[in-house]
Amino acid sequence: MDLSTADWRKSSYSNGGGGNCLEVADGLPGLIPVRDSKLTDGPALTFPTTAWAPFVTALAKGDLPT
Repeated sequence: MDLSTADWRKSSYSNGGGGNCLEVADGLPGLIPVRDSKLTDGPALTFPTTAWAPFVTALAKGDLPT
C-alpha cells in the first residue's frame, strides 16, 4: 500500500523531544496506518479500524498488561 500521500498526525501526548511516539494516518476507510514518528521513511503497520478502536480503548483504561 502506498502511504506516501497519507495525512499523518502525531499523538497529542508527544512532547516534541524525540521520545517514543507514533503517528497515525487518517482518511483511509477501514484502515489505520501507524508508523514511528522518528522514522517517517520507515515501514508502517496497518490495522483494521475494527481492531484499532478496541485497542485504543483498552490502552486508555489501562486494561493491557505491561
